Order: sequence, then structure tokens, then C-alpha cells
Amino acid sequence: MLTIPLGRLEREGRLEVRAEIPADDPSWEGTELRFLAPLSVSGRVQWVPSGEVLARLILQGLLAQKCRRCLEPVSVRVEEELDLFFAPVDESAGTDVGSVRPLPEGVGGLDLVEAVREELMLSQSLLALCKPDCKGLCPLCGINLNEDRCECSQEESDPRWDALRALNEKRE
Repeated sequence: MLTIPLGRLEREGRLEVRAEIPADDPSWEGTELRFLAPLSVSGRVQWVPSGEVLARLILQGLLAQKCRRCLEPVSVRVEEELDLFFAPVDESAGTDVGSVRPLPEGVGGLDLVEAVREELMLSQSLLALCKPDCKGLCPLCGINLNEDRCECSQEESDPRWDALRALNEKRE
């Protein structure tokens, strides 16, 4: 699907990538990312003569989220540009190498799906709004204030504060 043949990449030096990750792909499990359509991945993967791989990718898709104020469904467009750098693991350098991803030895292909998954999880905000002036839900009755007006009085007291209110009234 999104596996780069390393032998071919080393021979040719550069490969074009055009693929899709299905909306129901198992790699999205355990994340908050819910796609409405397949995620489109395009770009170029380049072999660096010192043995590293550089992938420059463009991701496009449509996420299903809920409005953070009224909880209505919202479609959020994903348009990301990624630069992924893979290098052979240097045992003496340790494991903390920043933005460099390990290039596995002895494998015929480099799977980019996990790197794409990680980058999307970090870059996507889960705080979508259905519209900039969304009124949200009434905190008392829960009605969607974008669709209806509620009859709740904003002066209604919260019963959780009754004990404190009683103490305050005693002091007066």
C-alpha cells in the first residue's frame, strides 16, 4: 500500500508516491482520527547516497469530528506537507535522535504508514467548530442553542453551592 521498495529506490535514486490509506485502515485504531474517505498520499521518496531516505509527502483527506461547543458532526479538511527522514540505526548514538526515524536493516521495503499516522496524530486539532459563532449547548437543559432557544433562567442556582451559600447567609 504505502511500502517503498528500498532496492528499487537505491537503484533509481527517487520514486514518486501515489497511494491511499483507507478510512477503515487498522492503523487508525486507537486514535481519535476518523476519516470520511481514504487519505490521499502523494509525493517523492529520495535515496541519499550515505544510506538515508528522505520522503516529502502531501496528505489530503477529510476527518469526521464533533463540534467542541454543540457536538454536531463536522467535516475537517486535512492538508499536510510532511518531510520524513529515515536513517540507519547507529547503536553508539543511542535511541534519541530527534526527528530522524530508524531505517530498518535487512528489509526489502520501508512502510510509511506508521510515520504518517504519528505525524497526523500530532498535527490535527480535535477542537473543531461547526461555525465560528457556534452558540453551543445550554449548560442547564442541554438544548442546542444554534437550533432553539431555551427557557432556562441563567440566574438559576447550582445546588452544589447551597452549603456555601448557607454559610454566607449565616455571616450576614
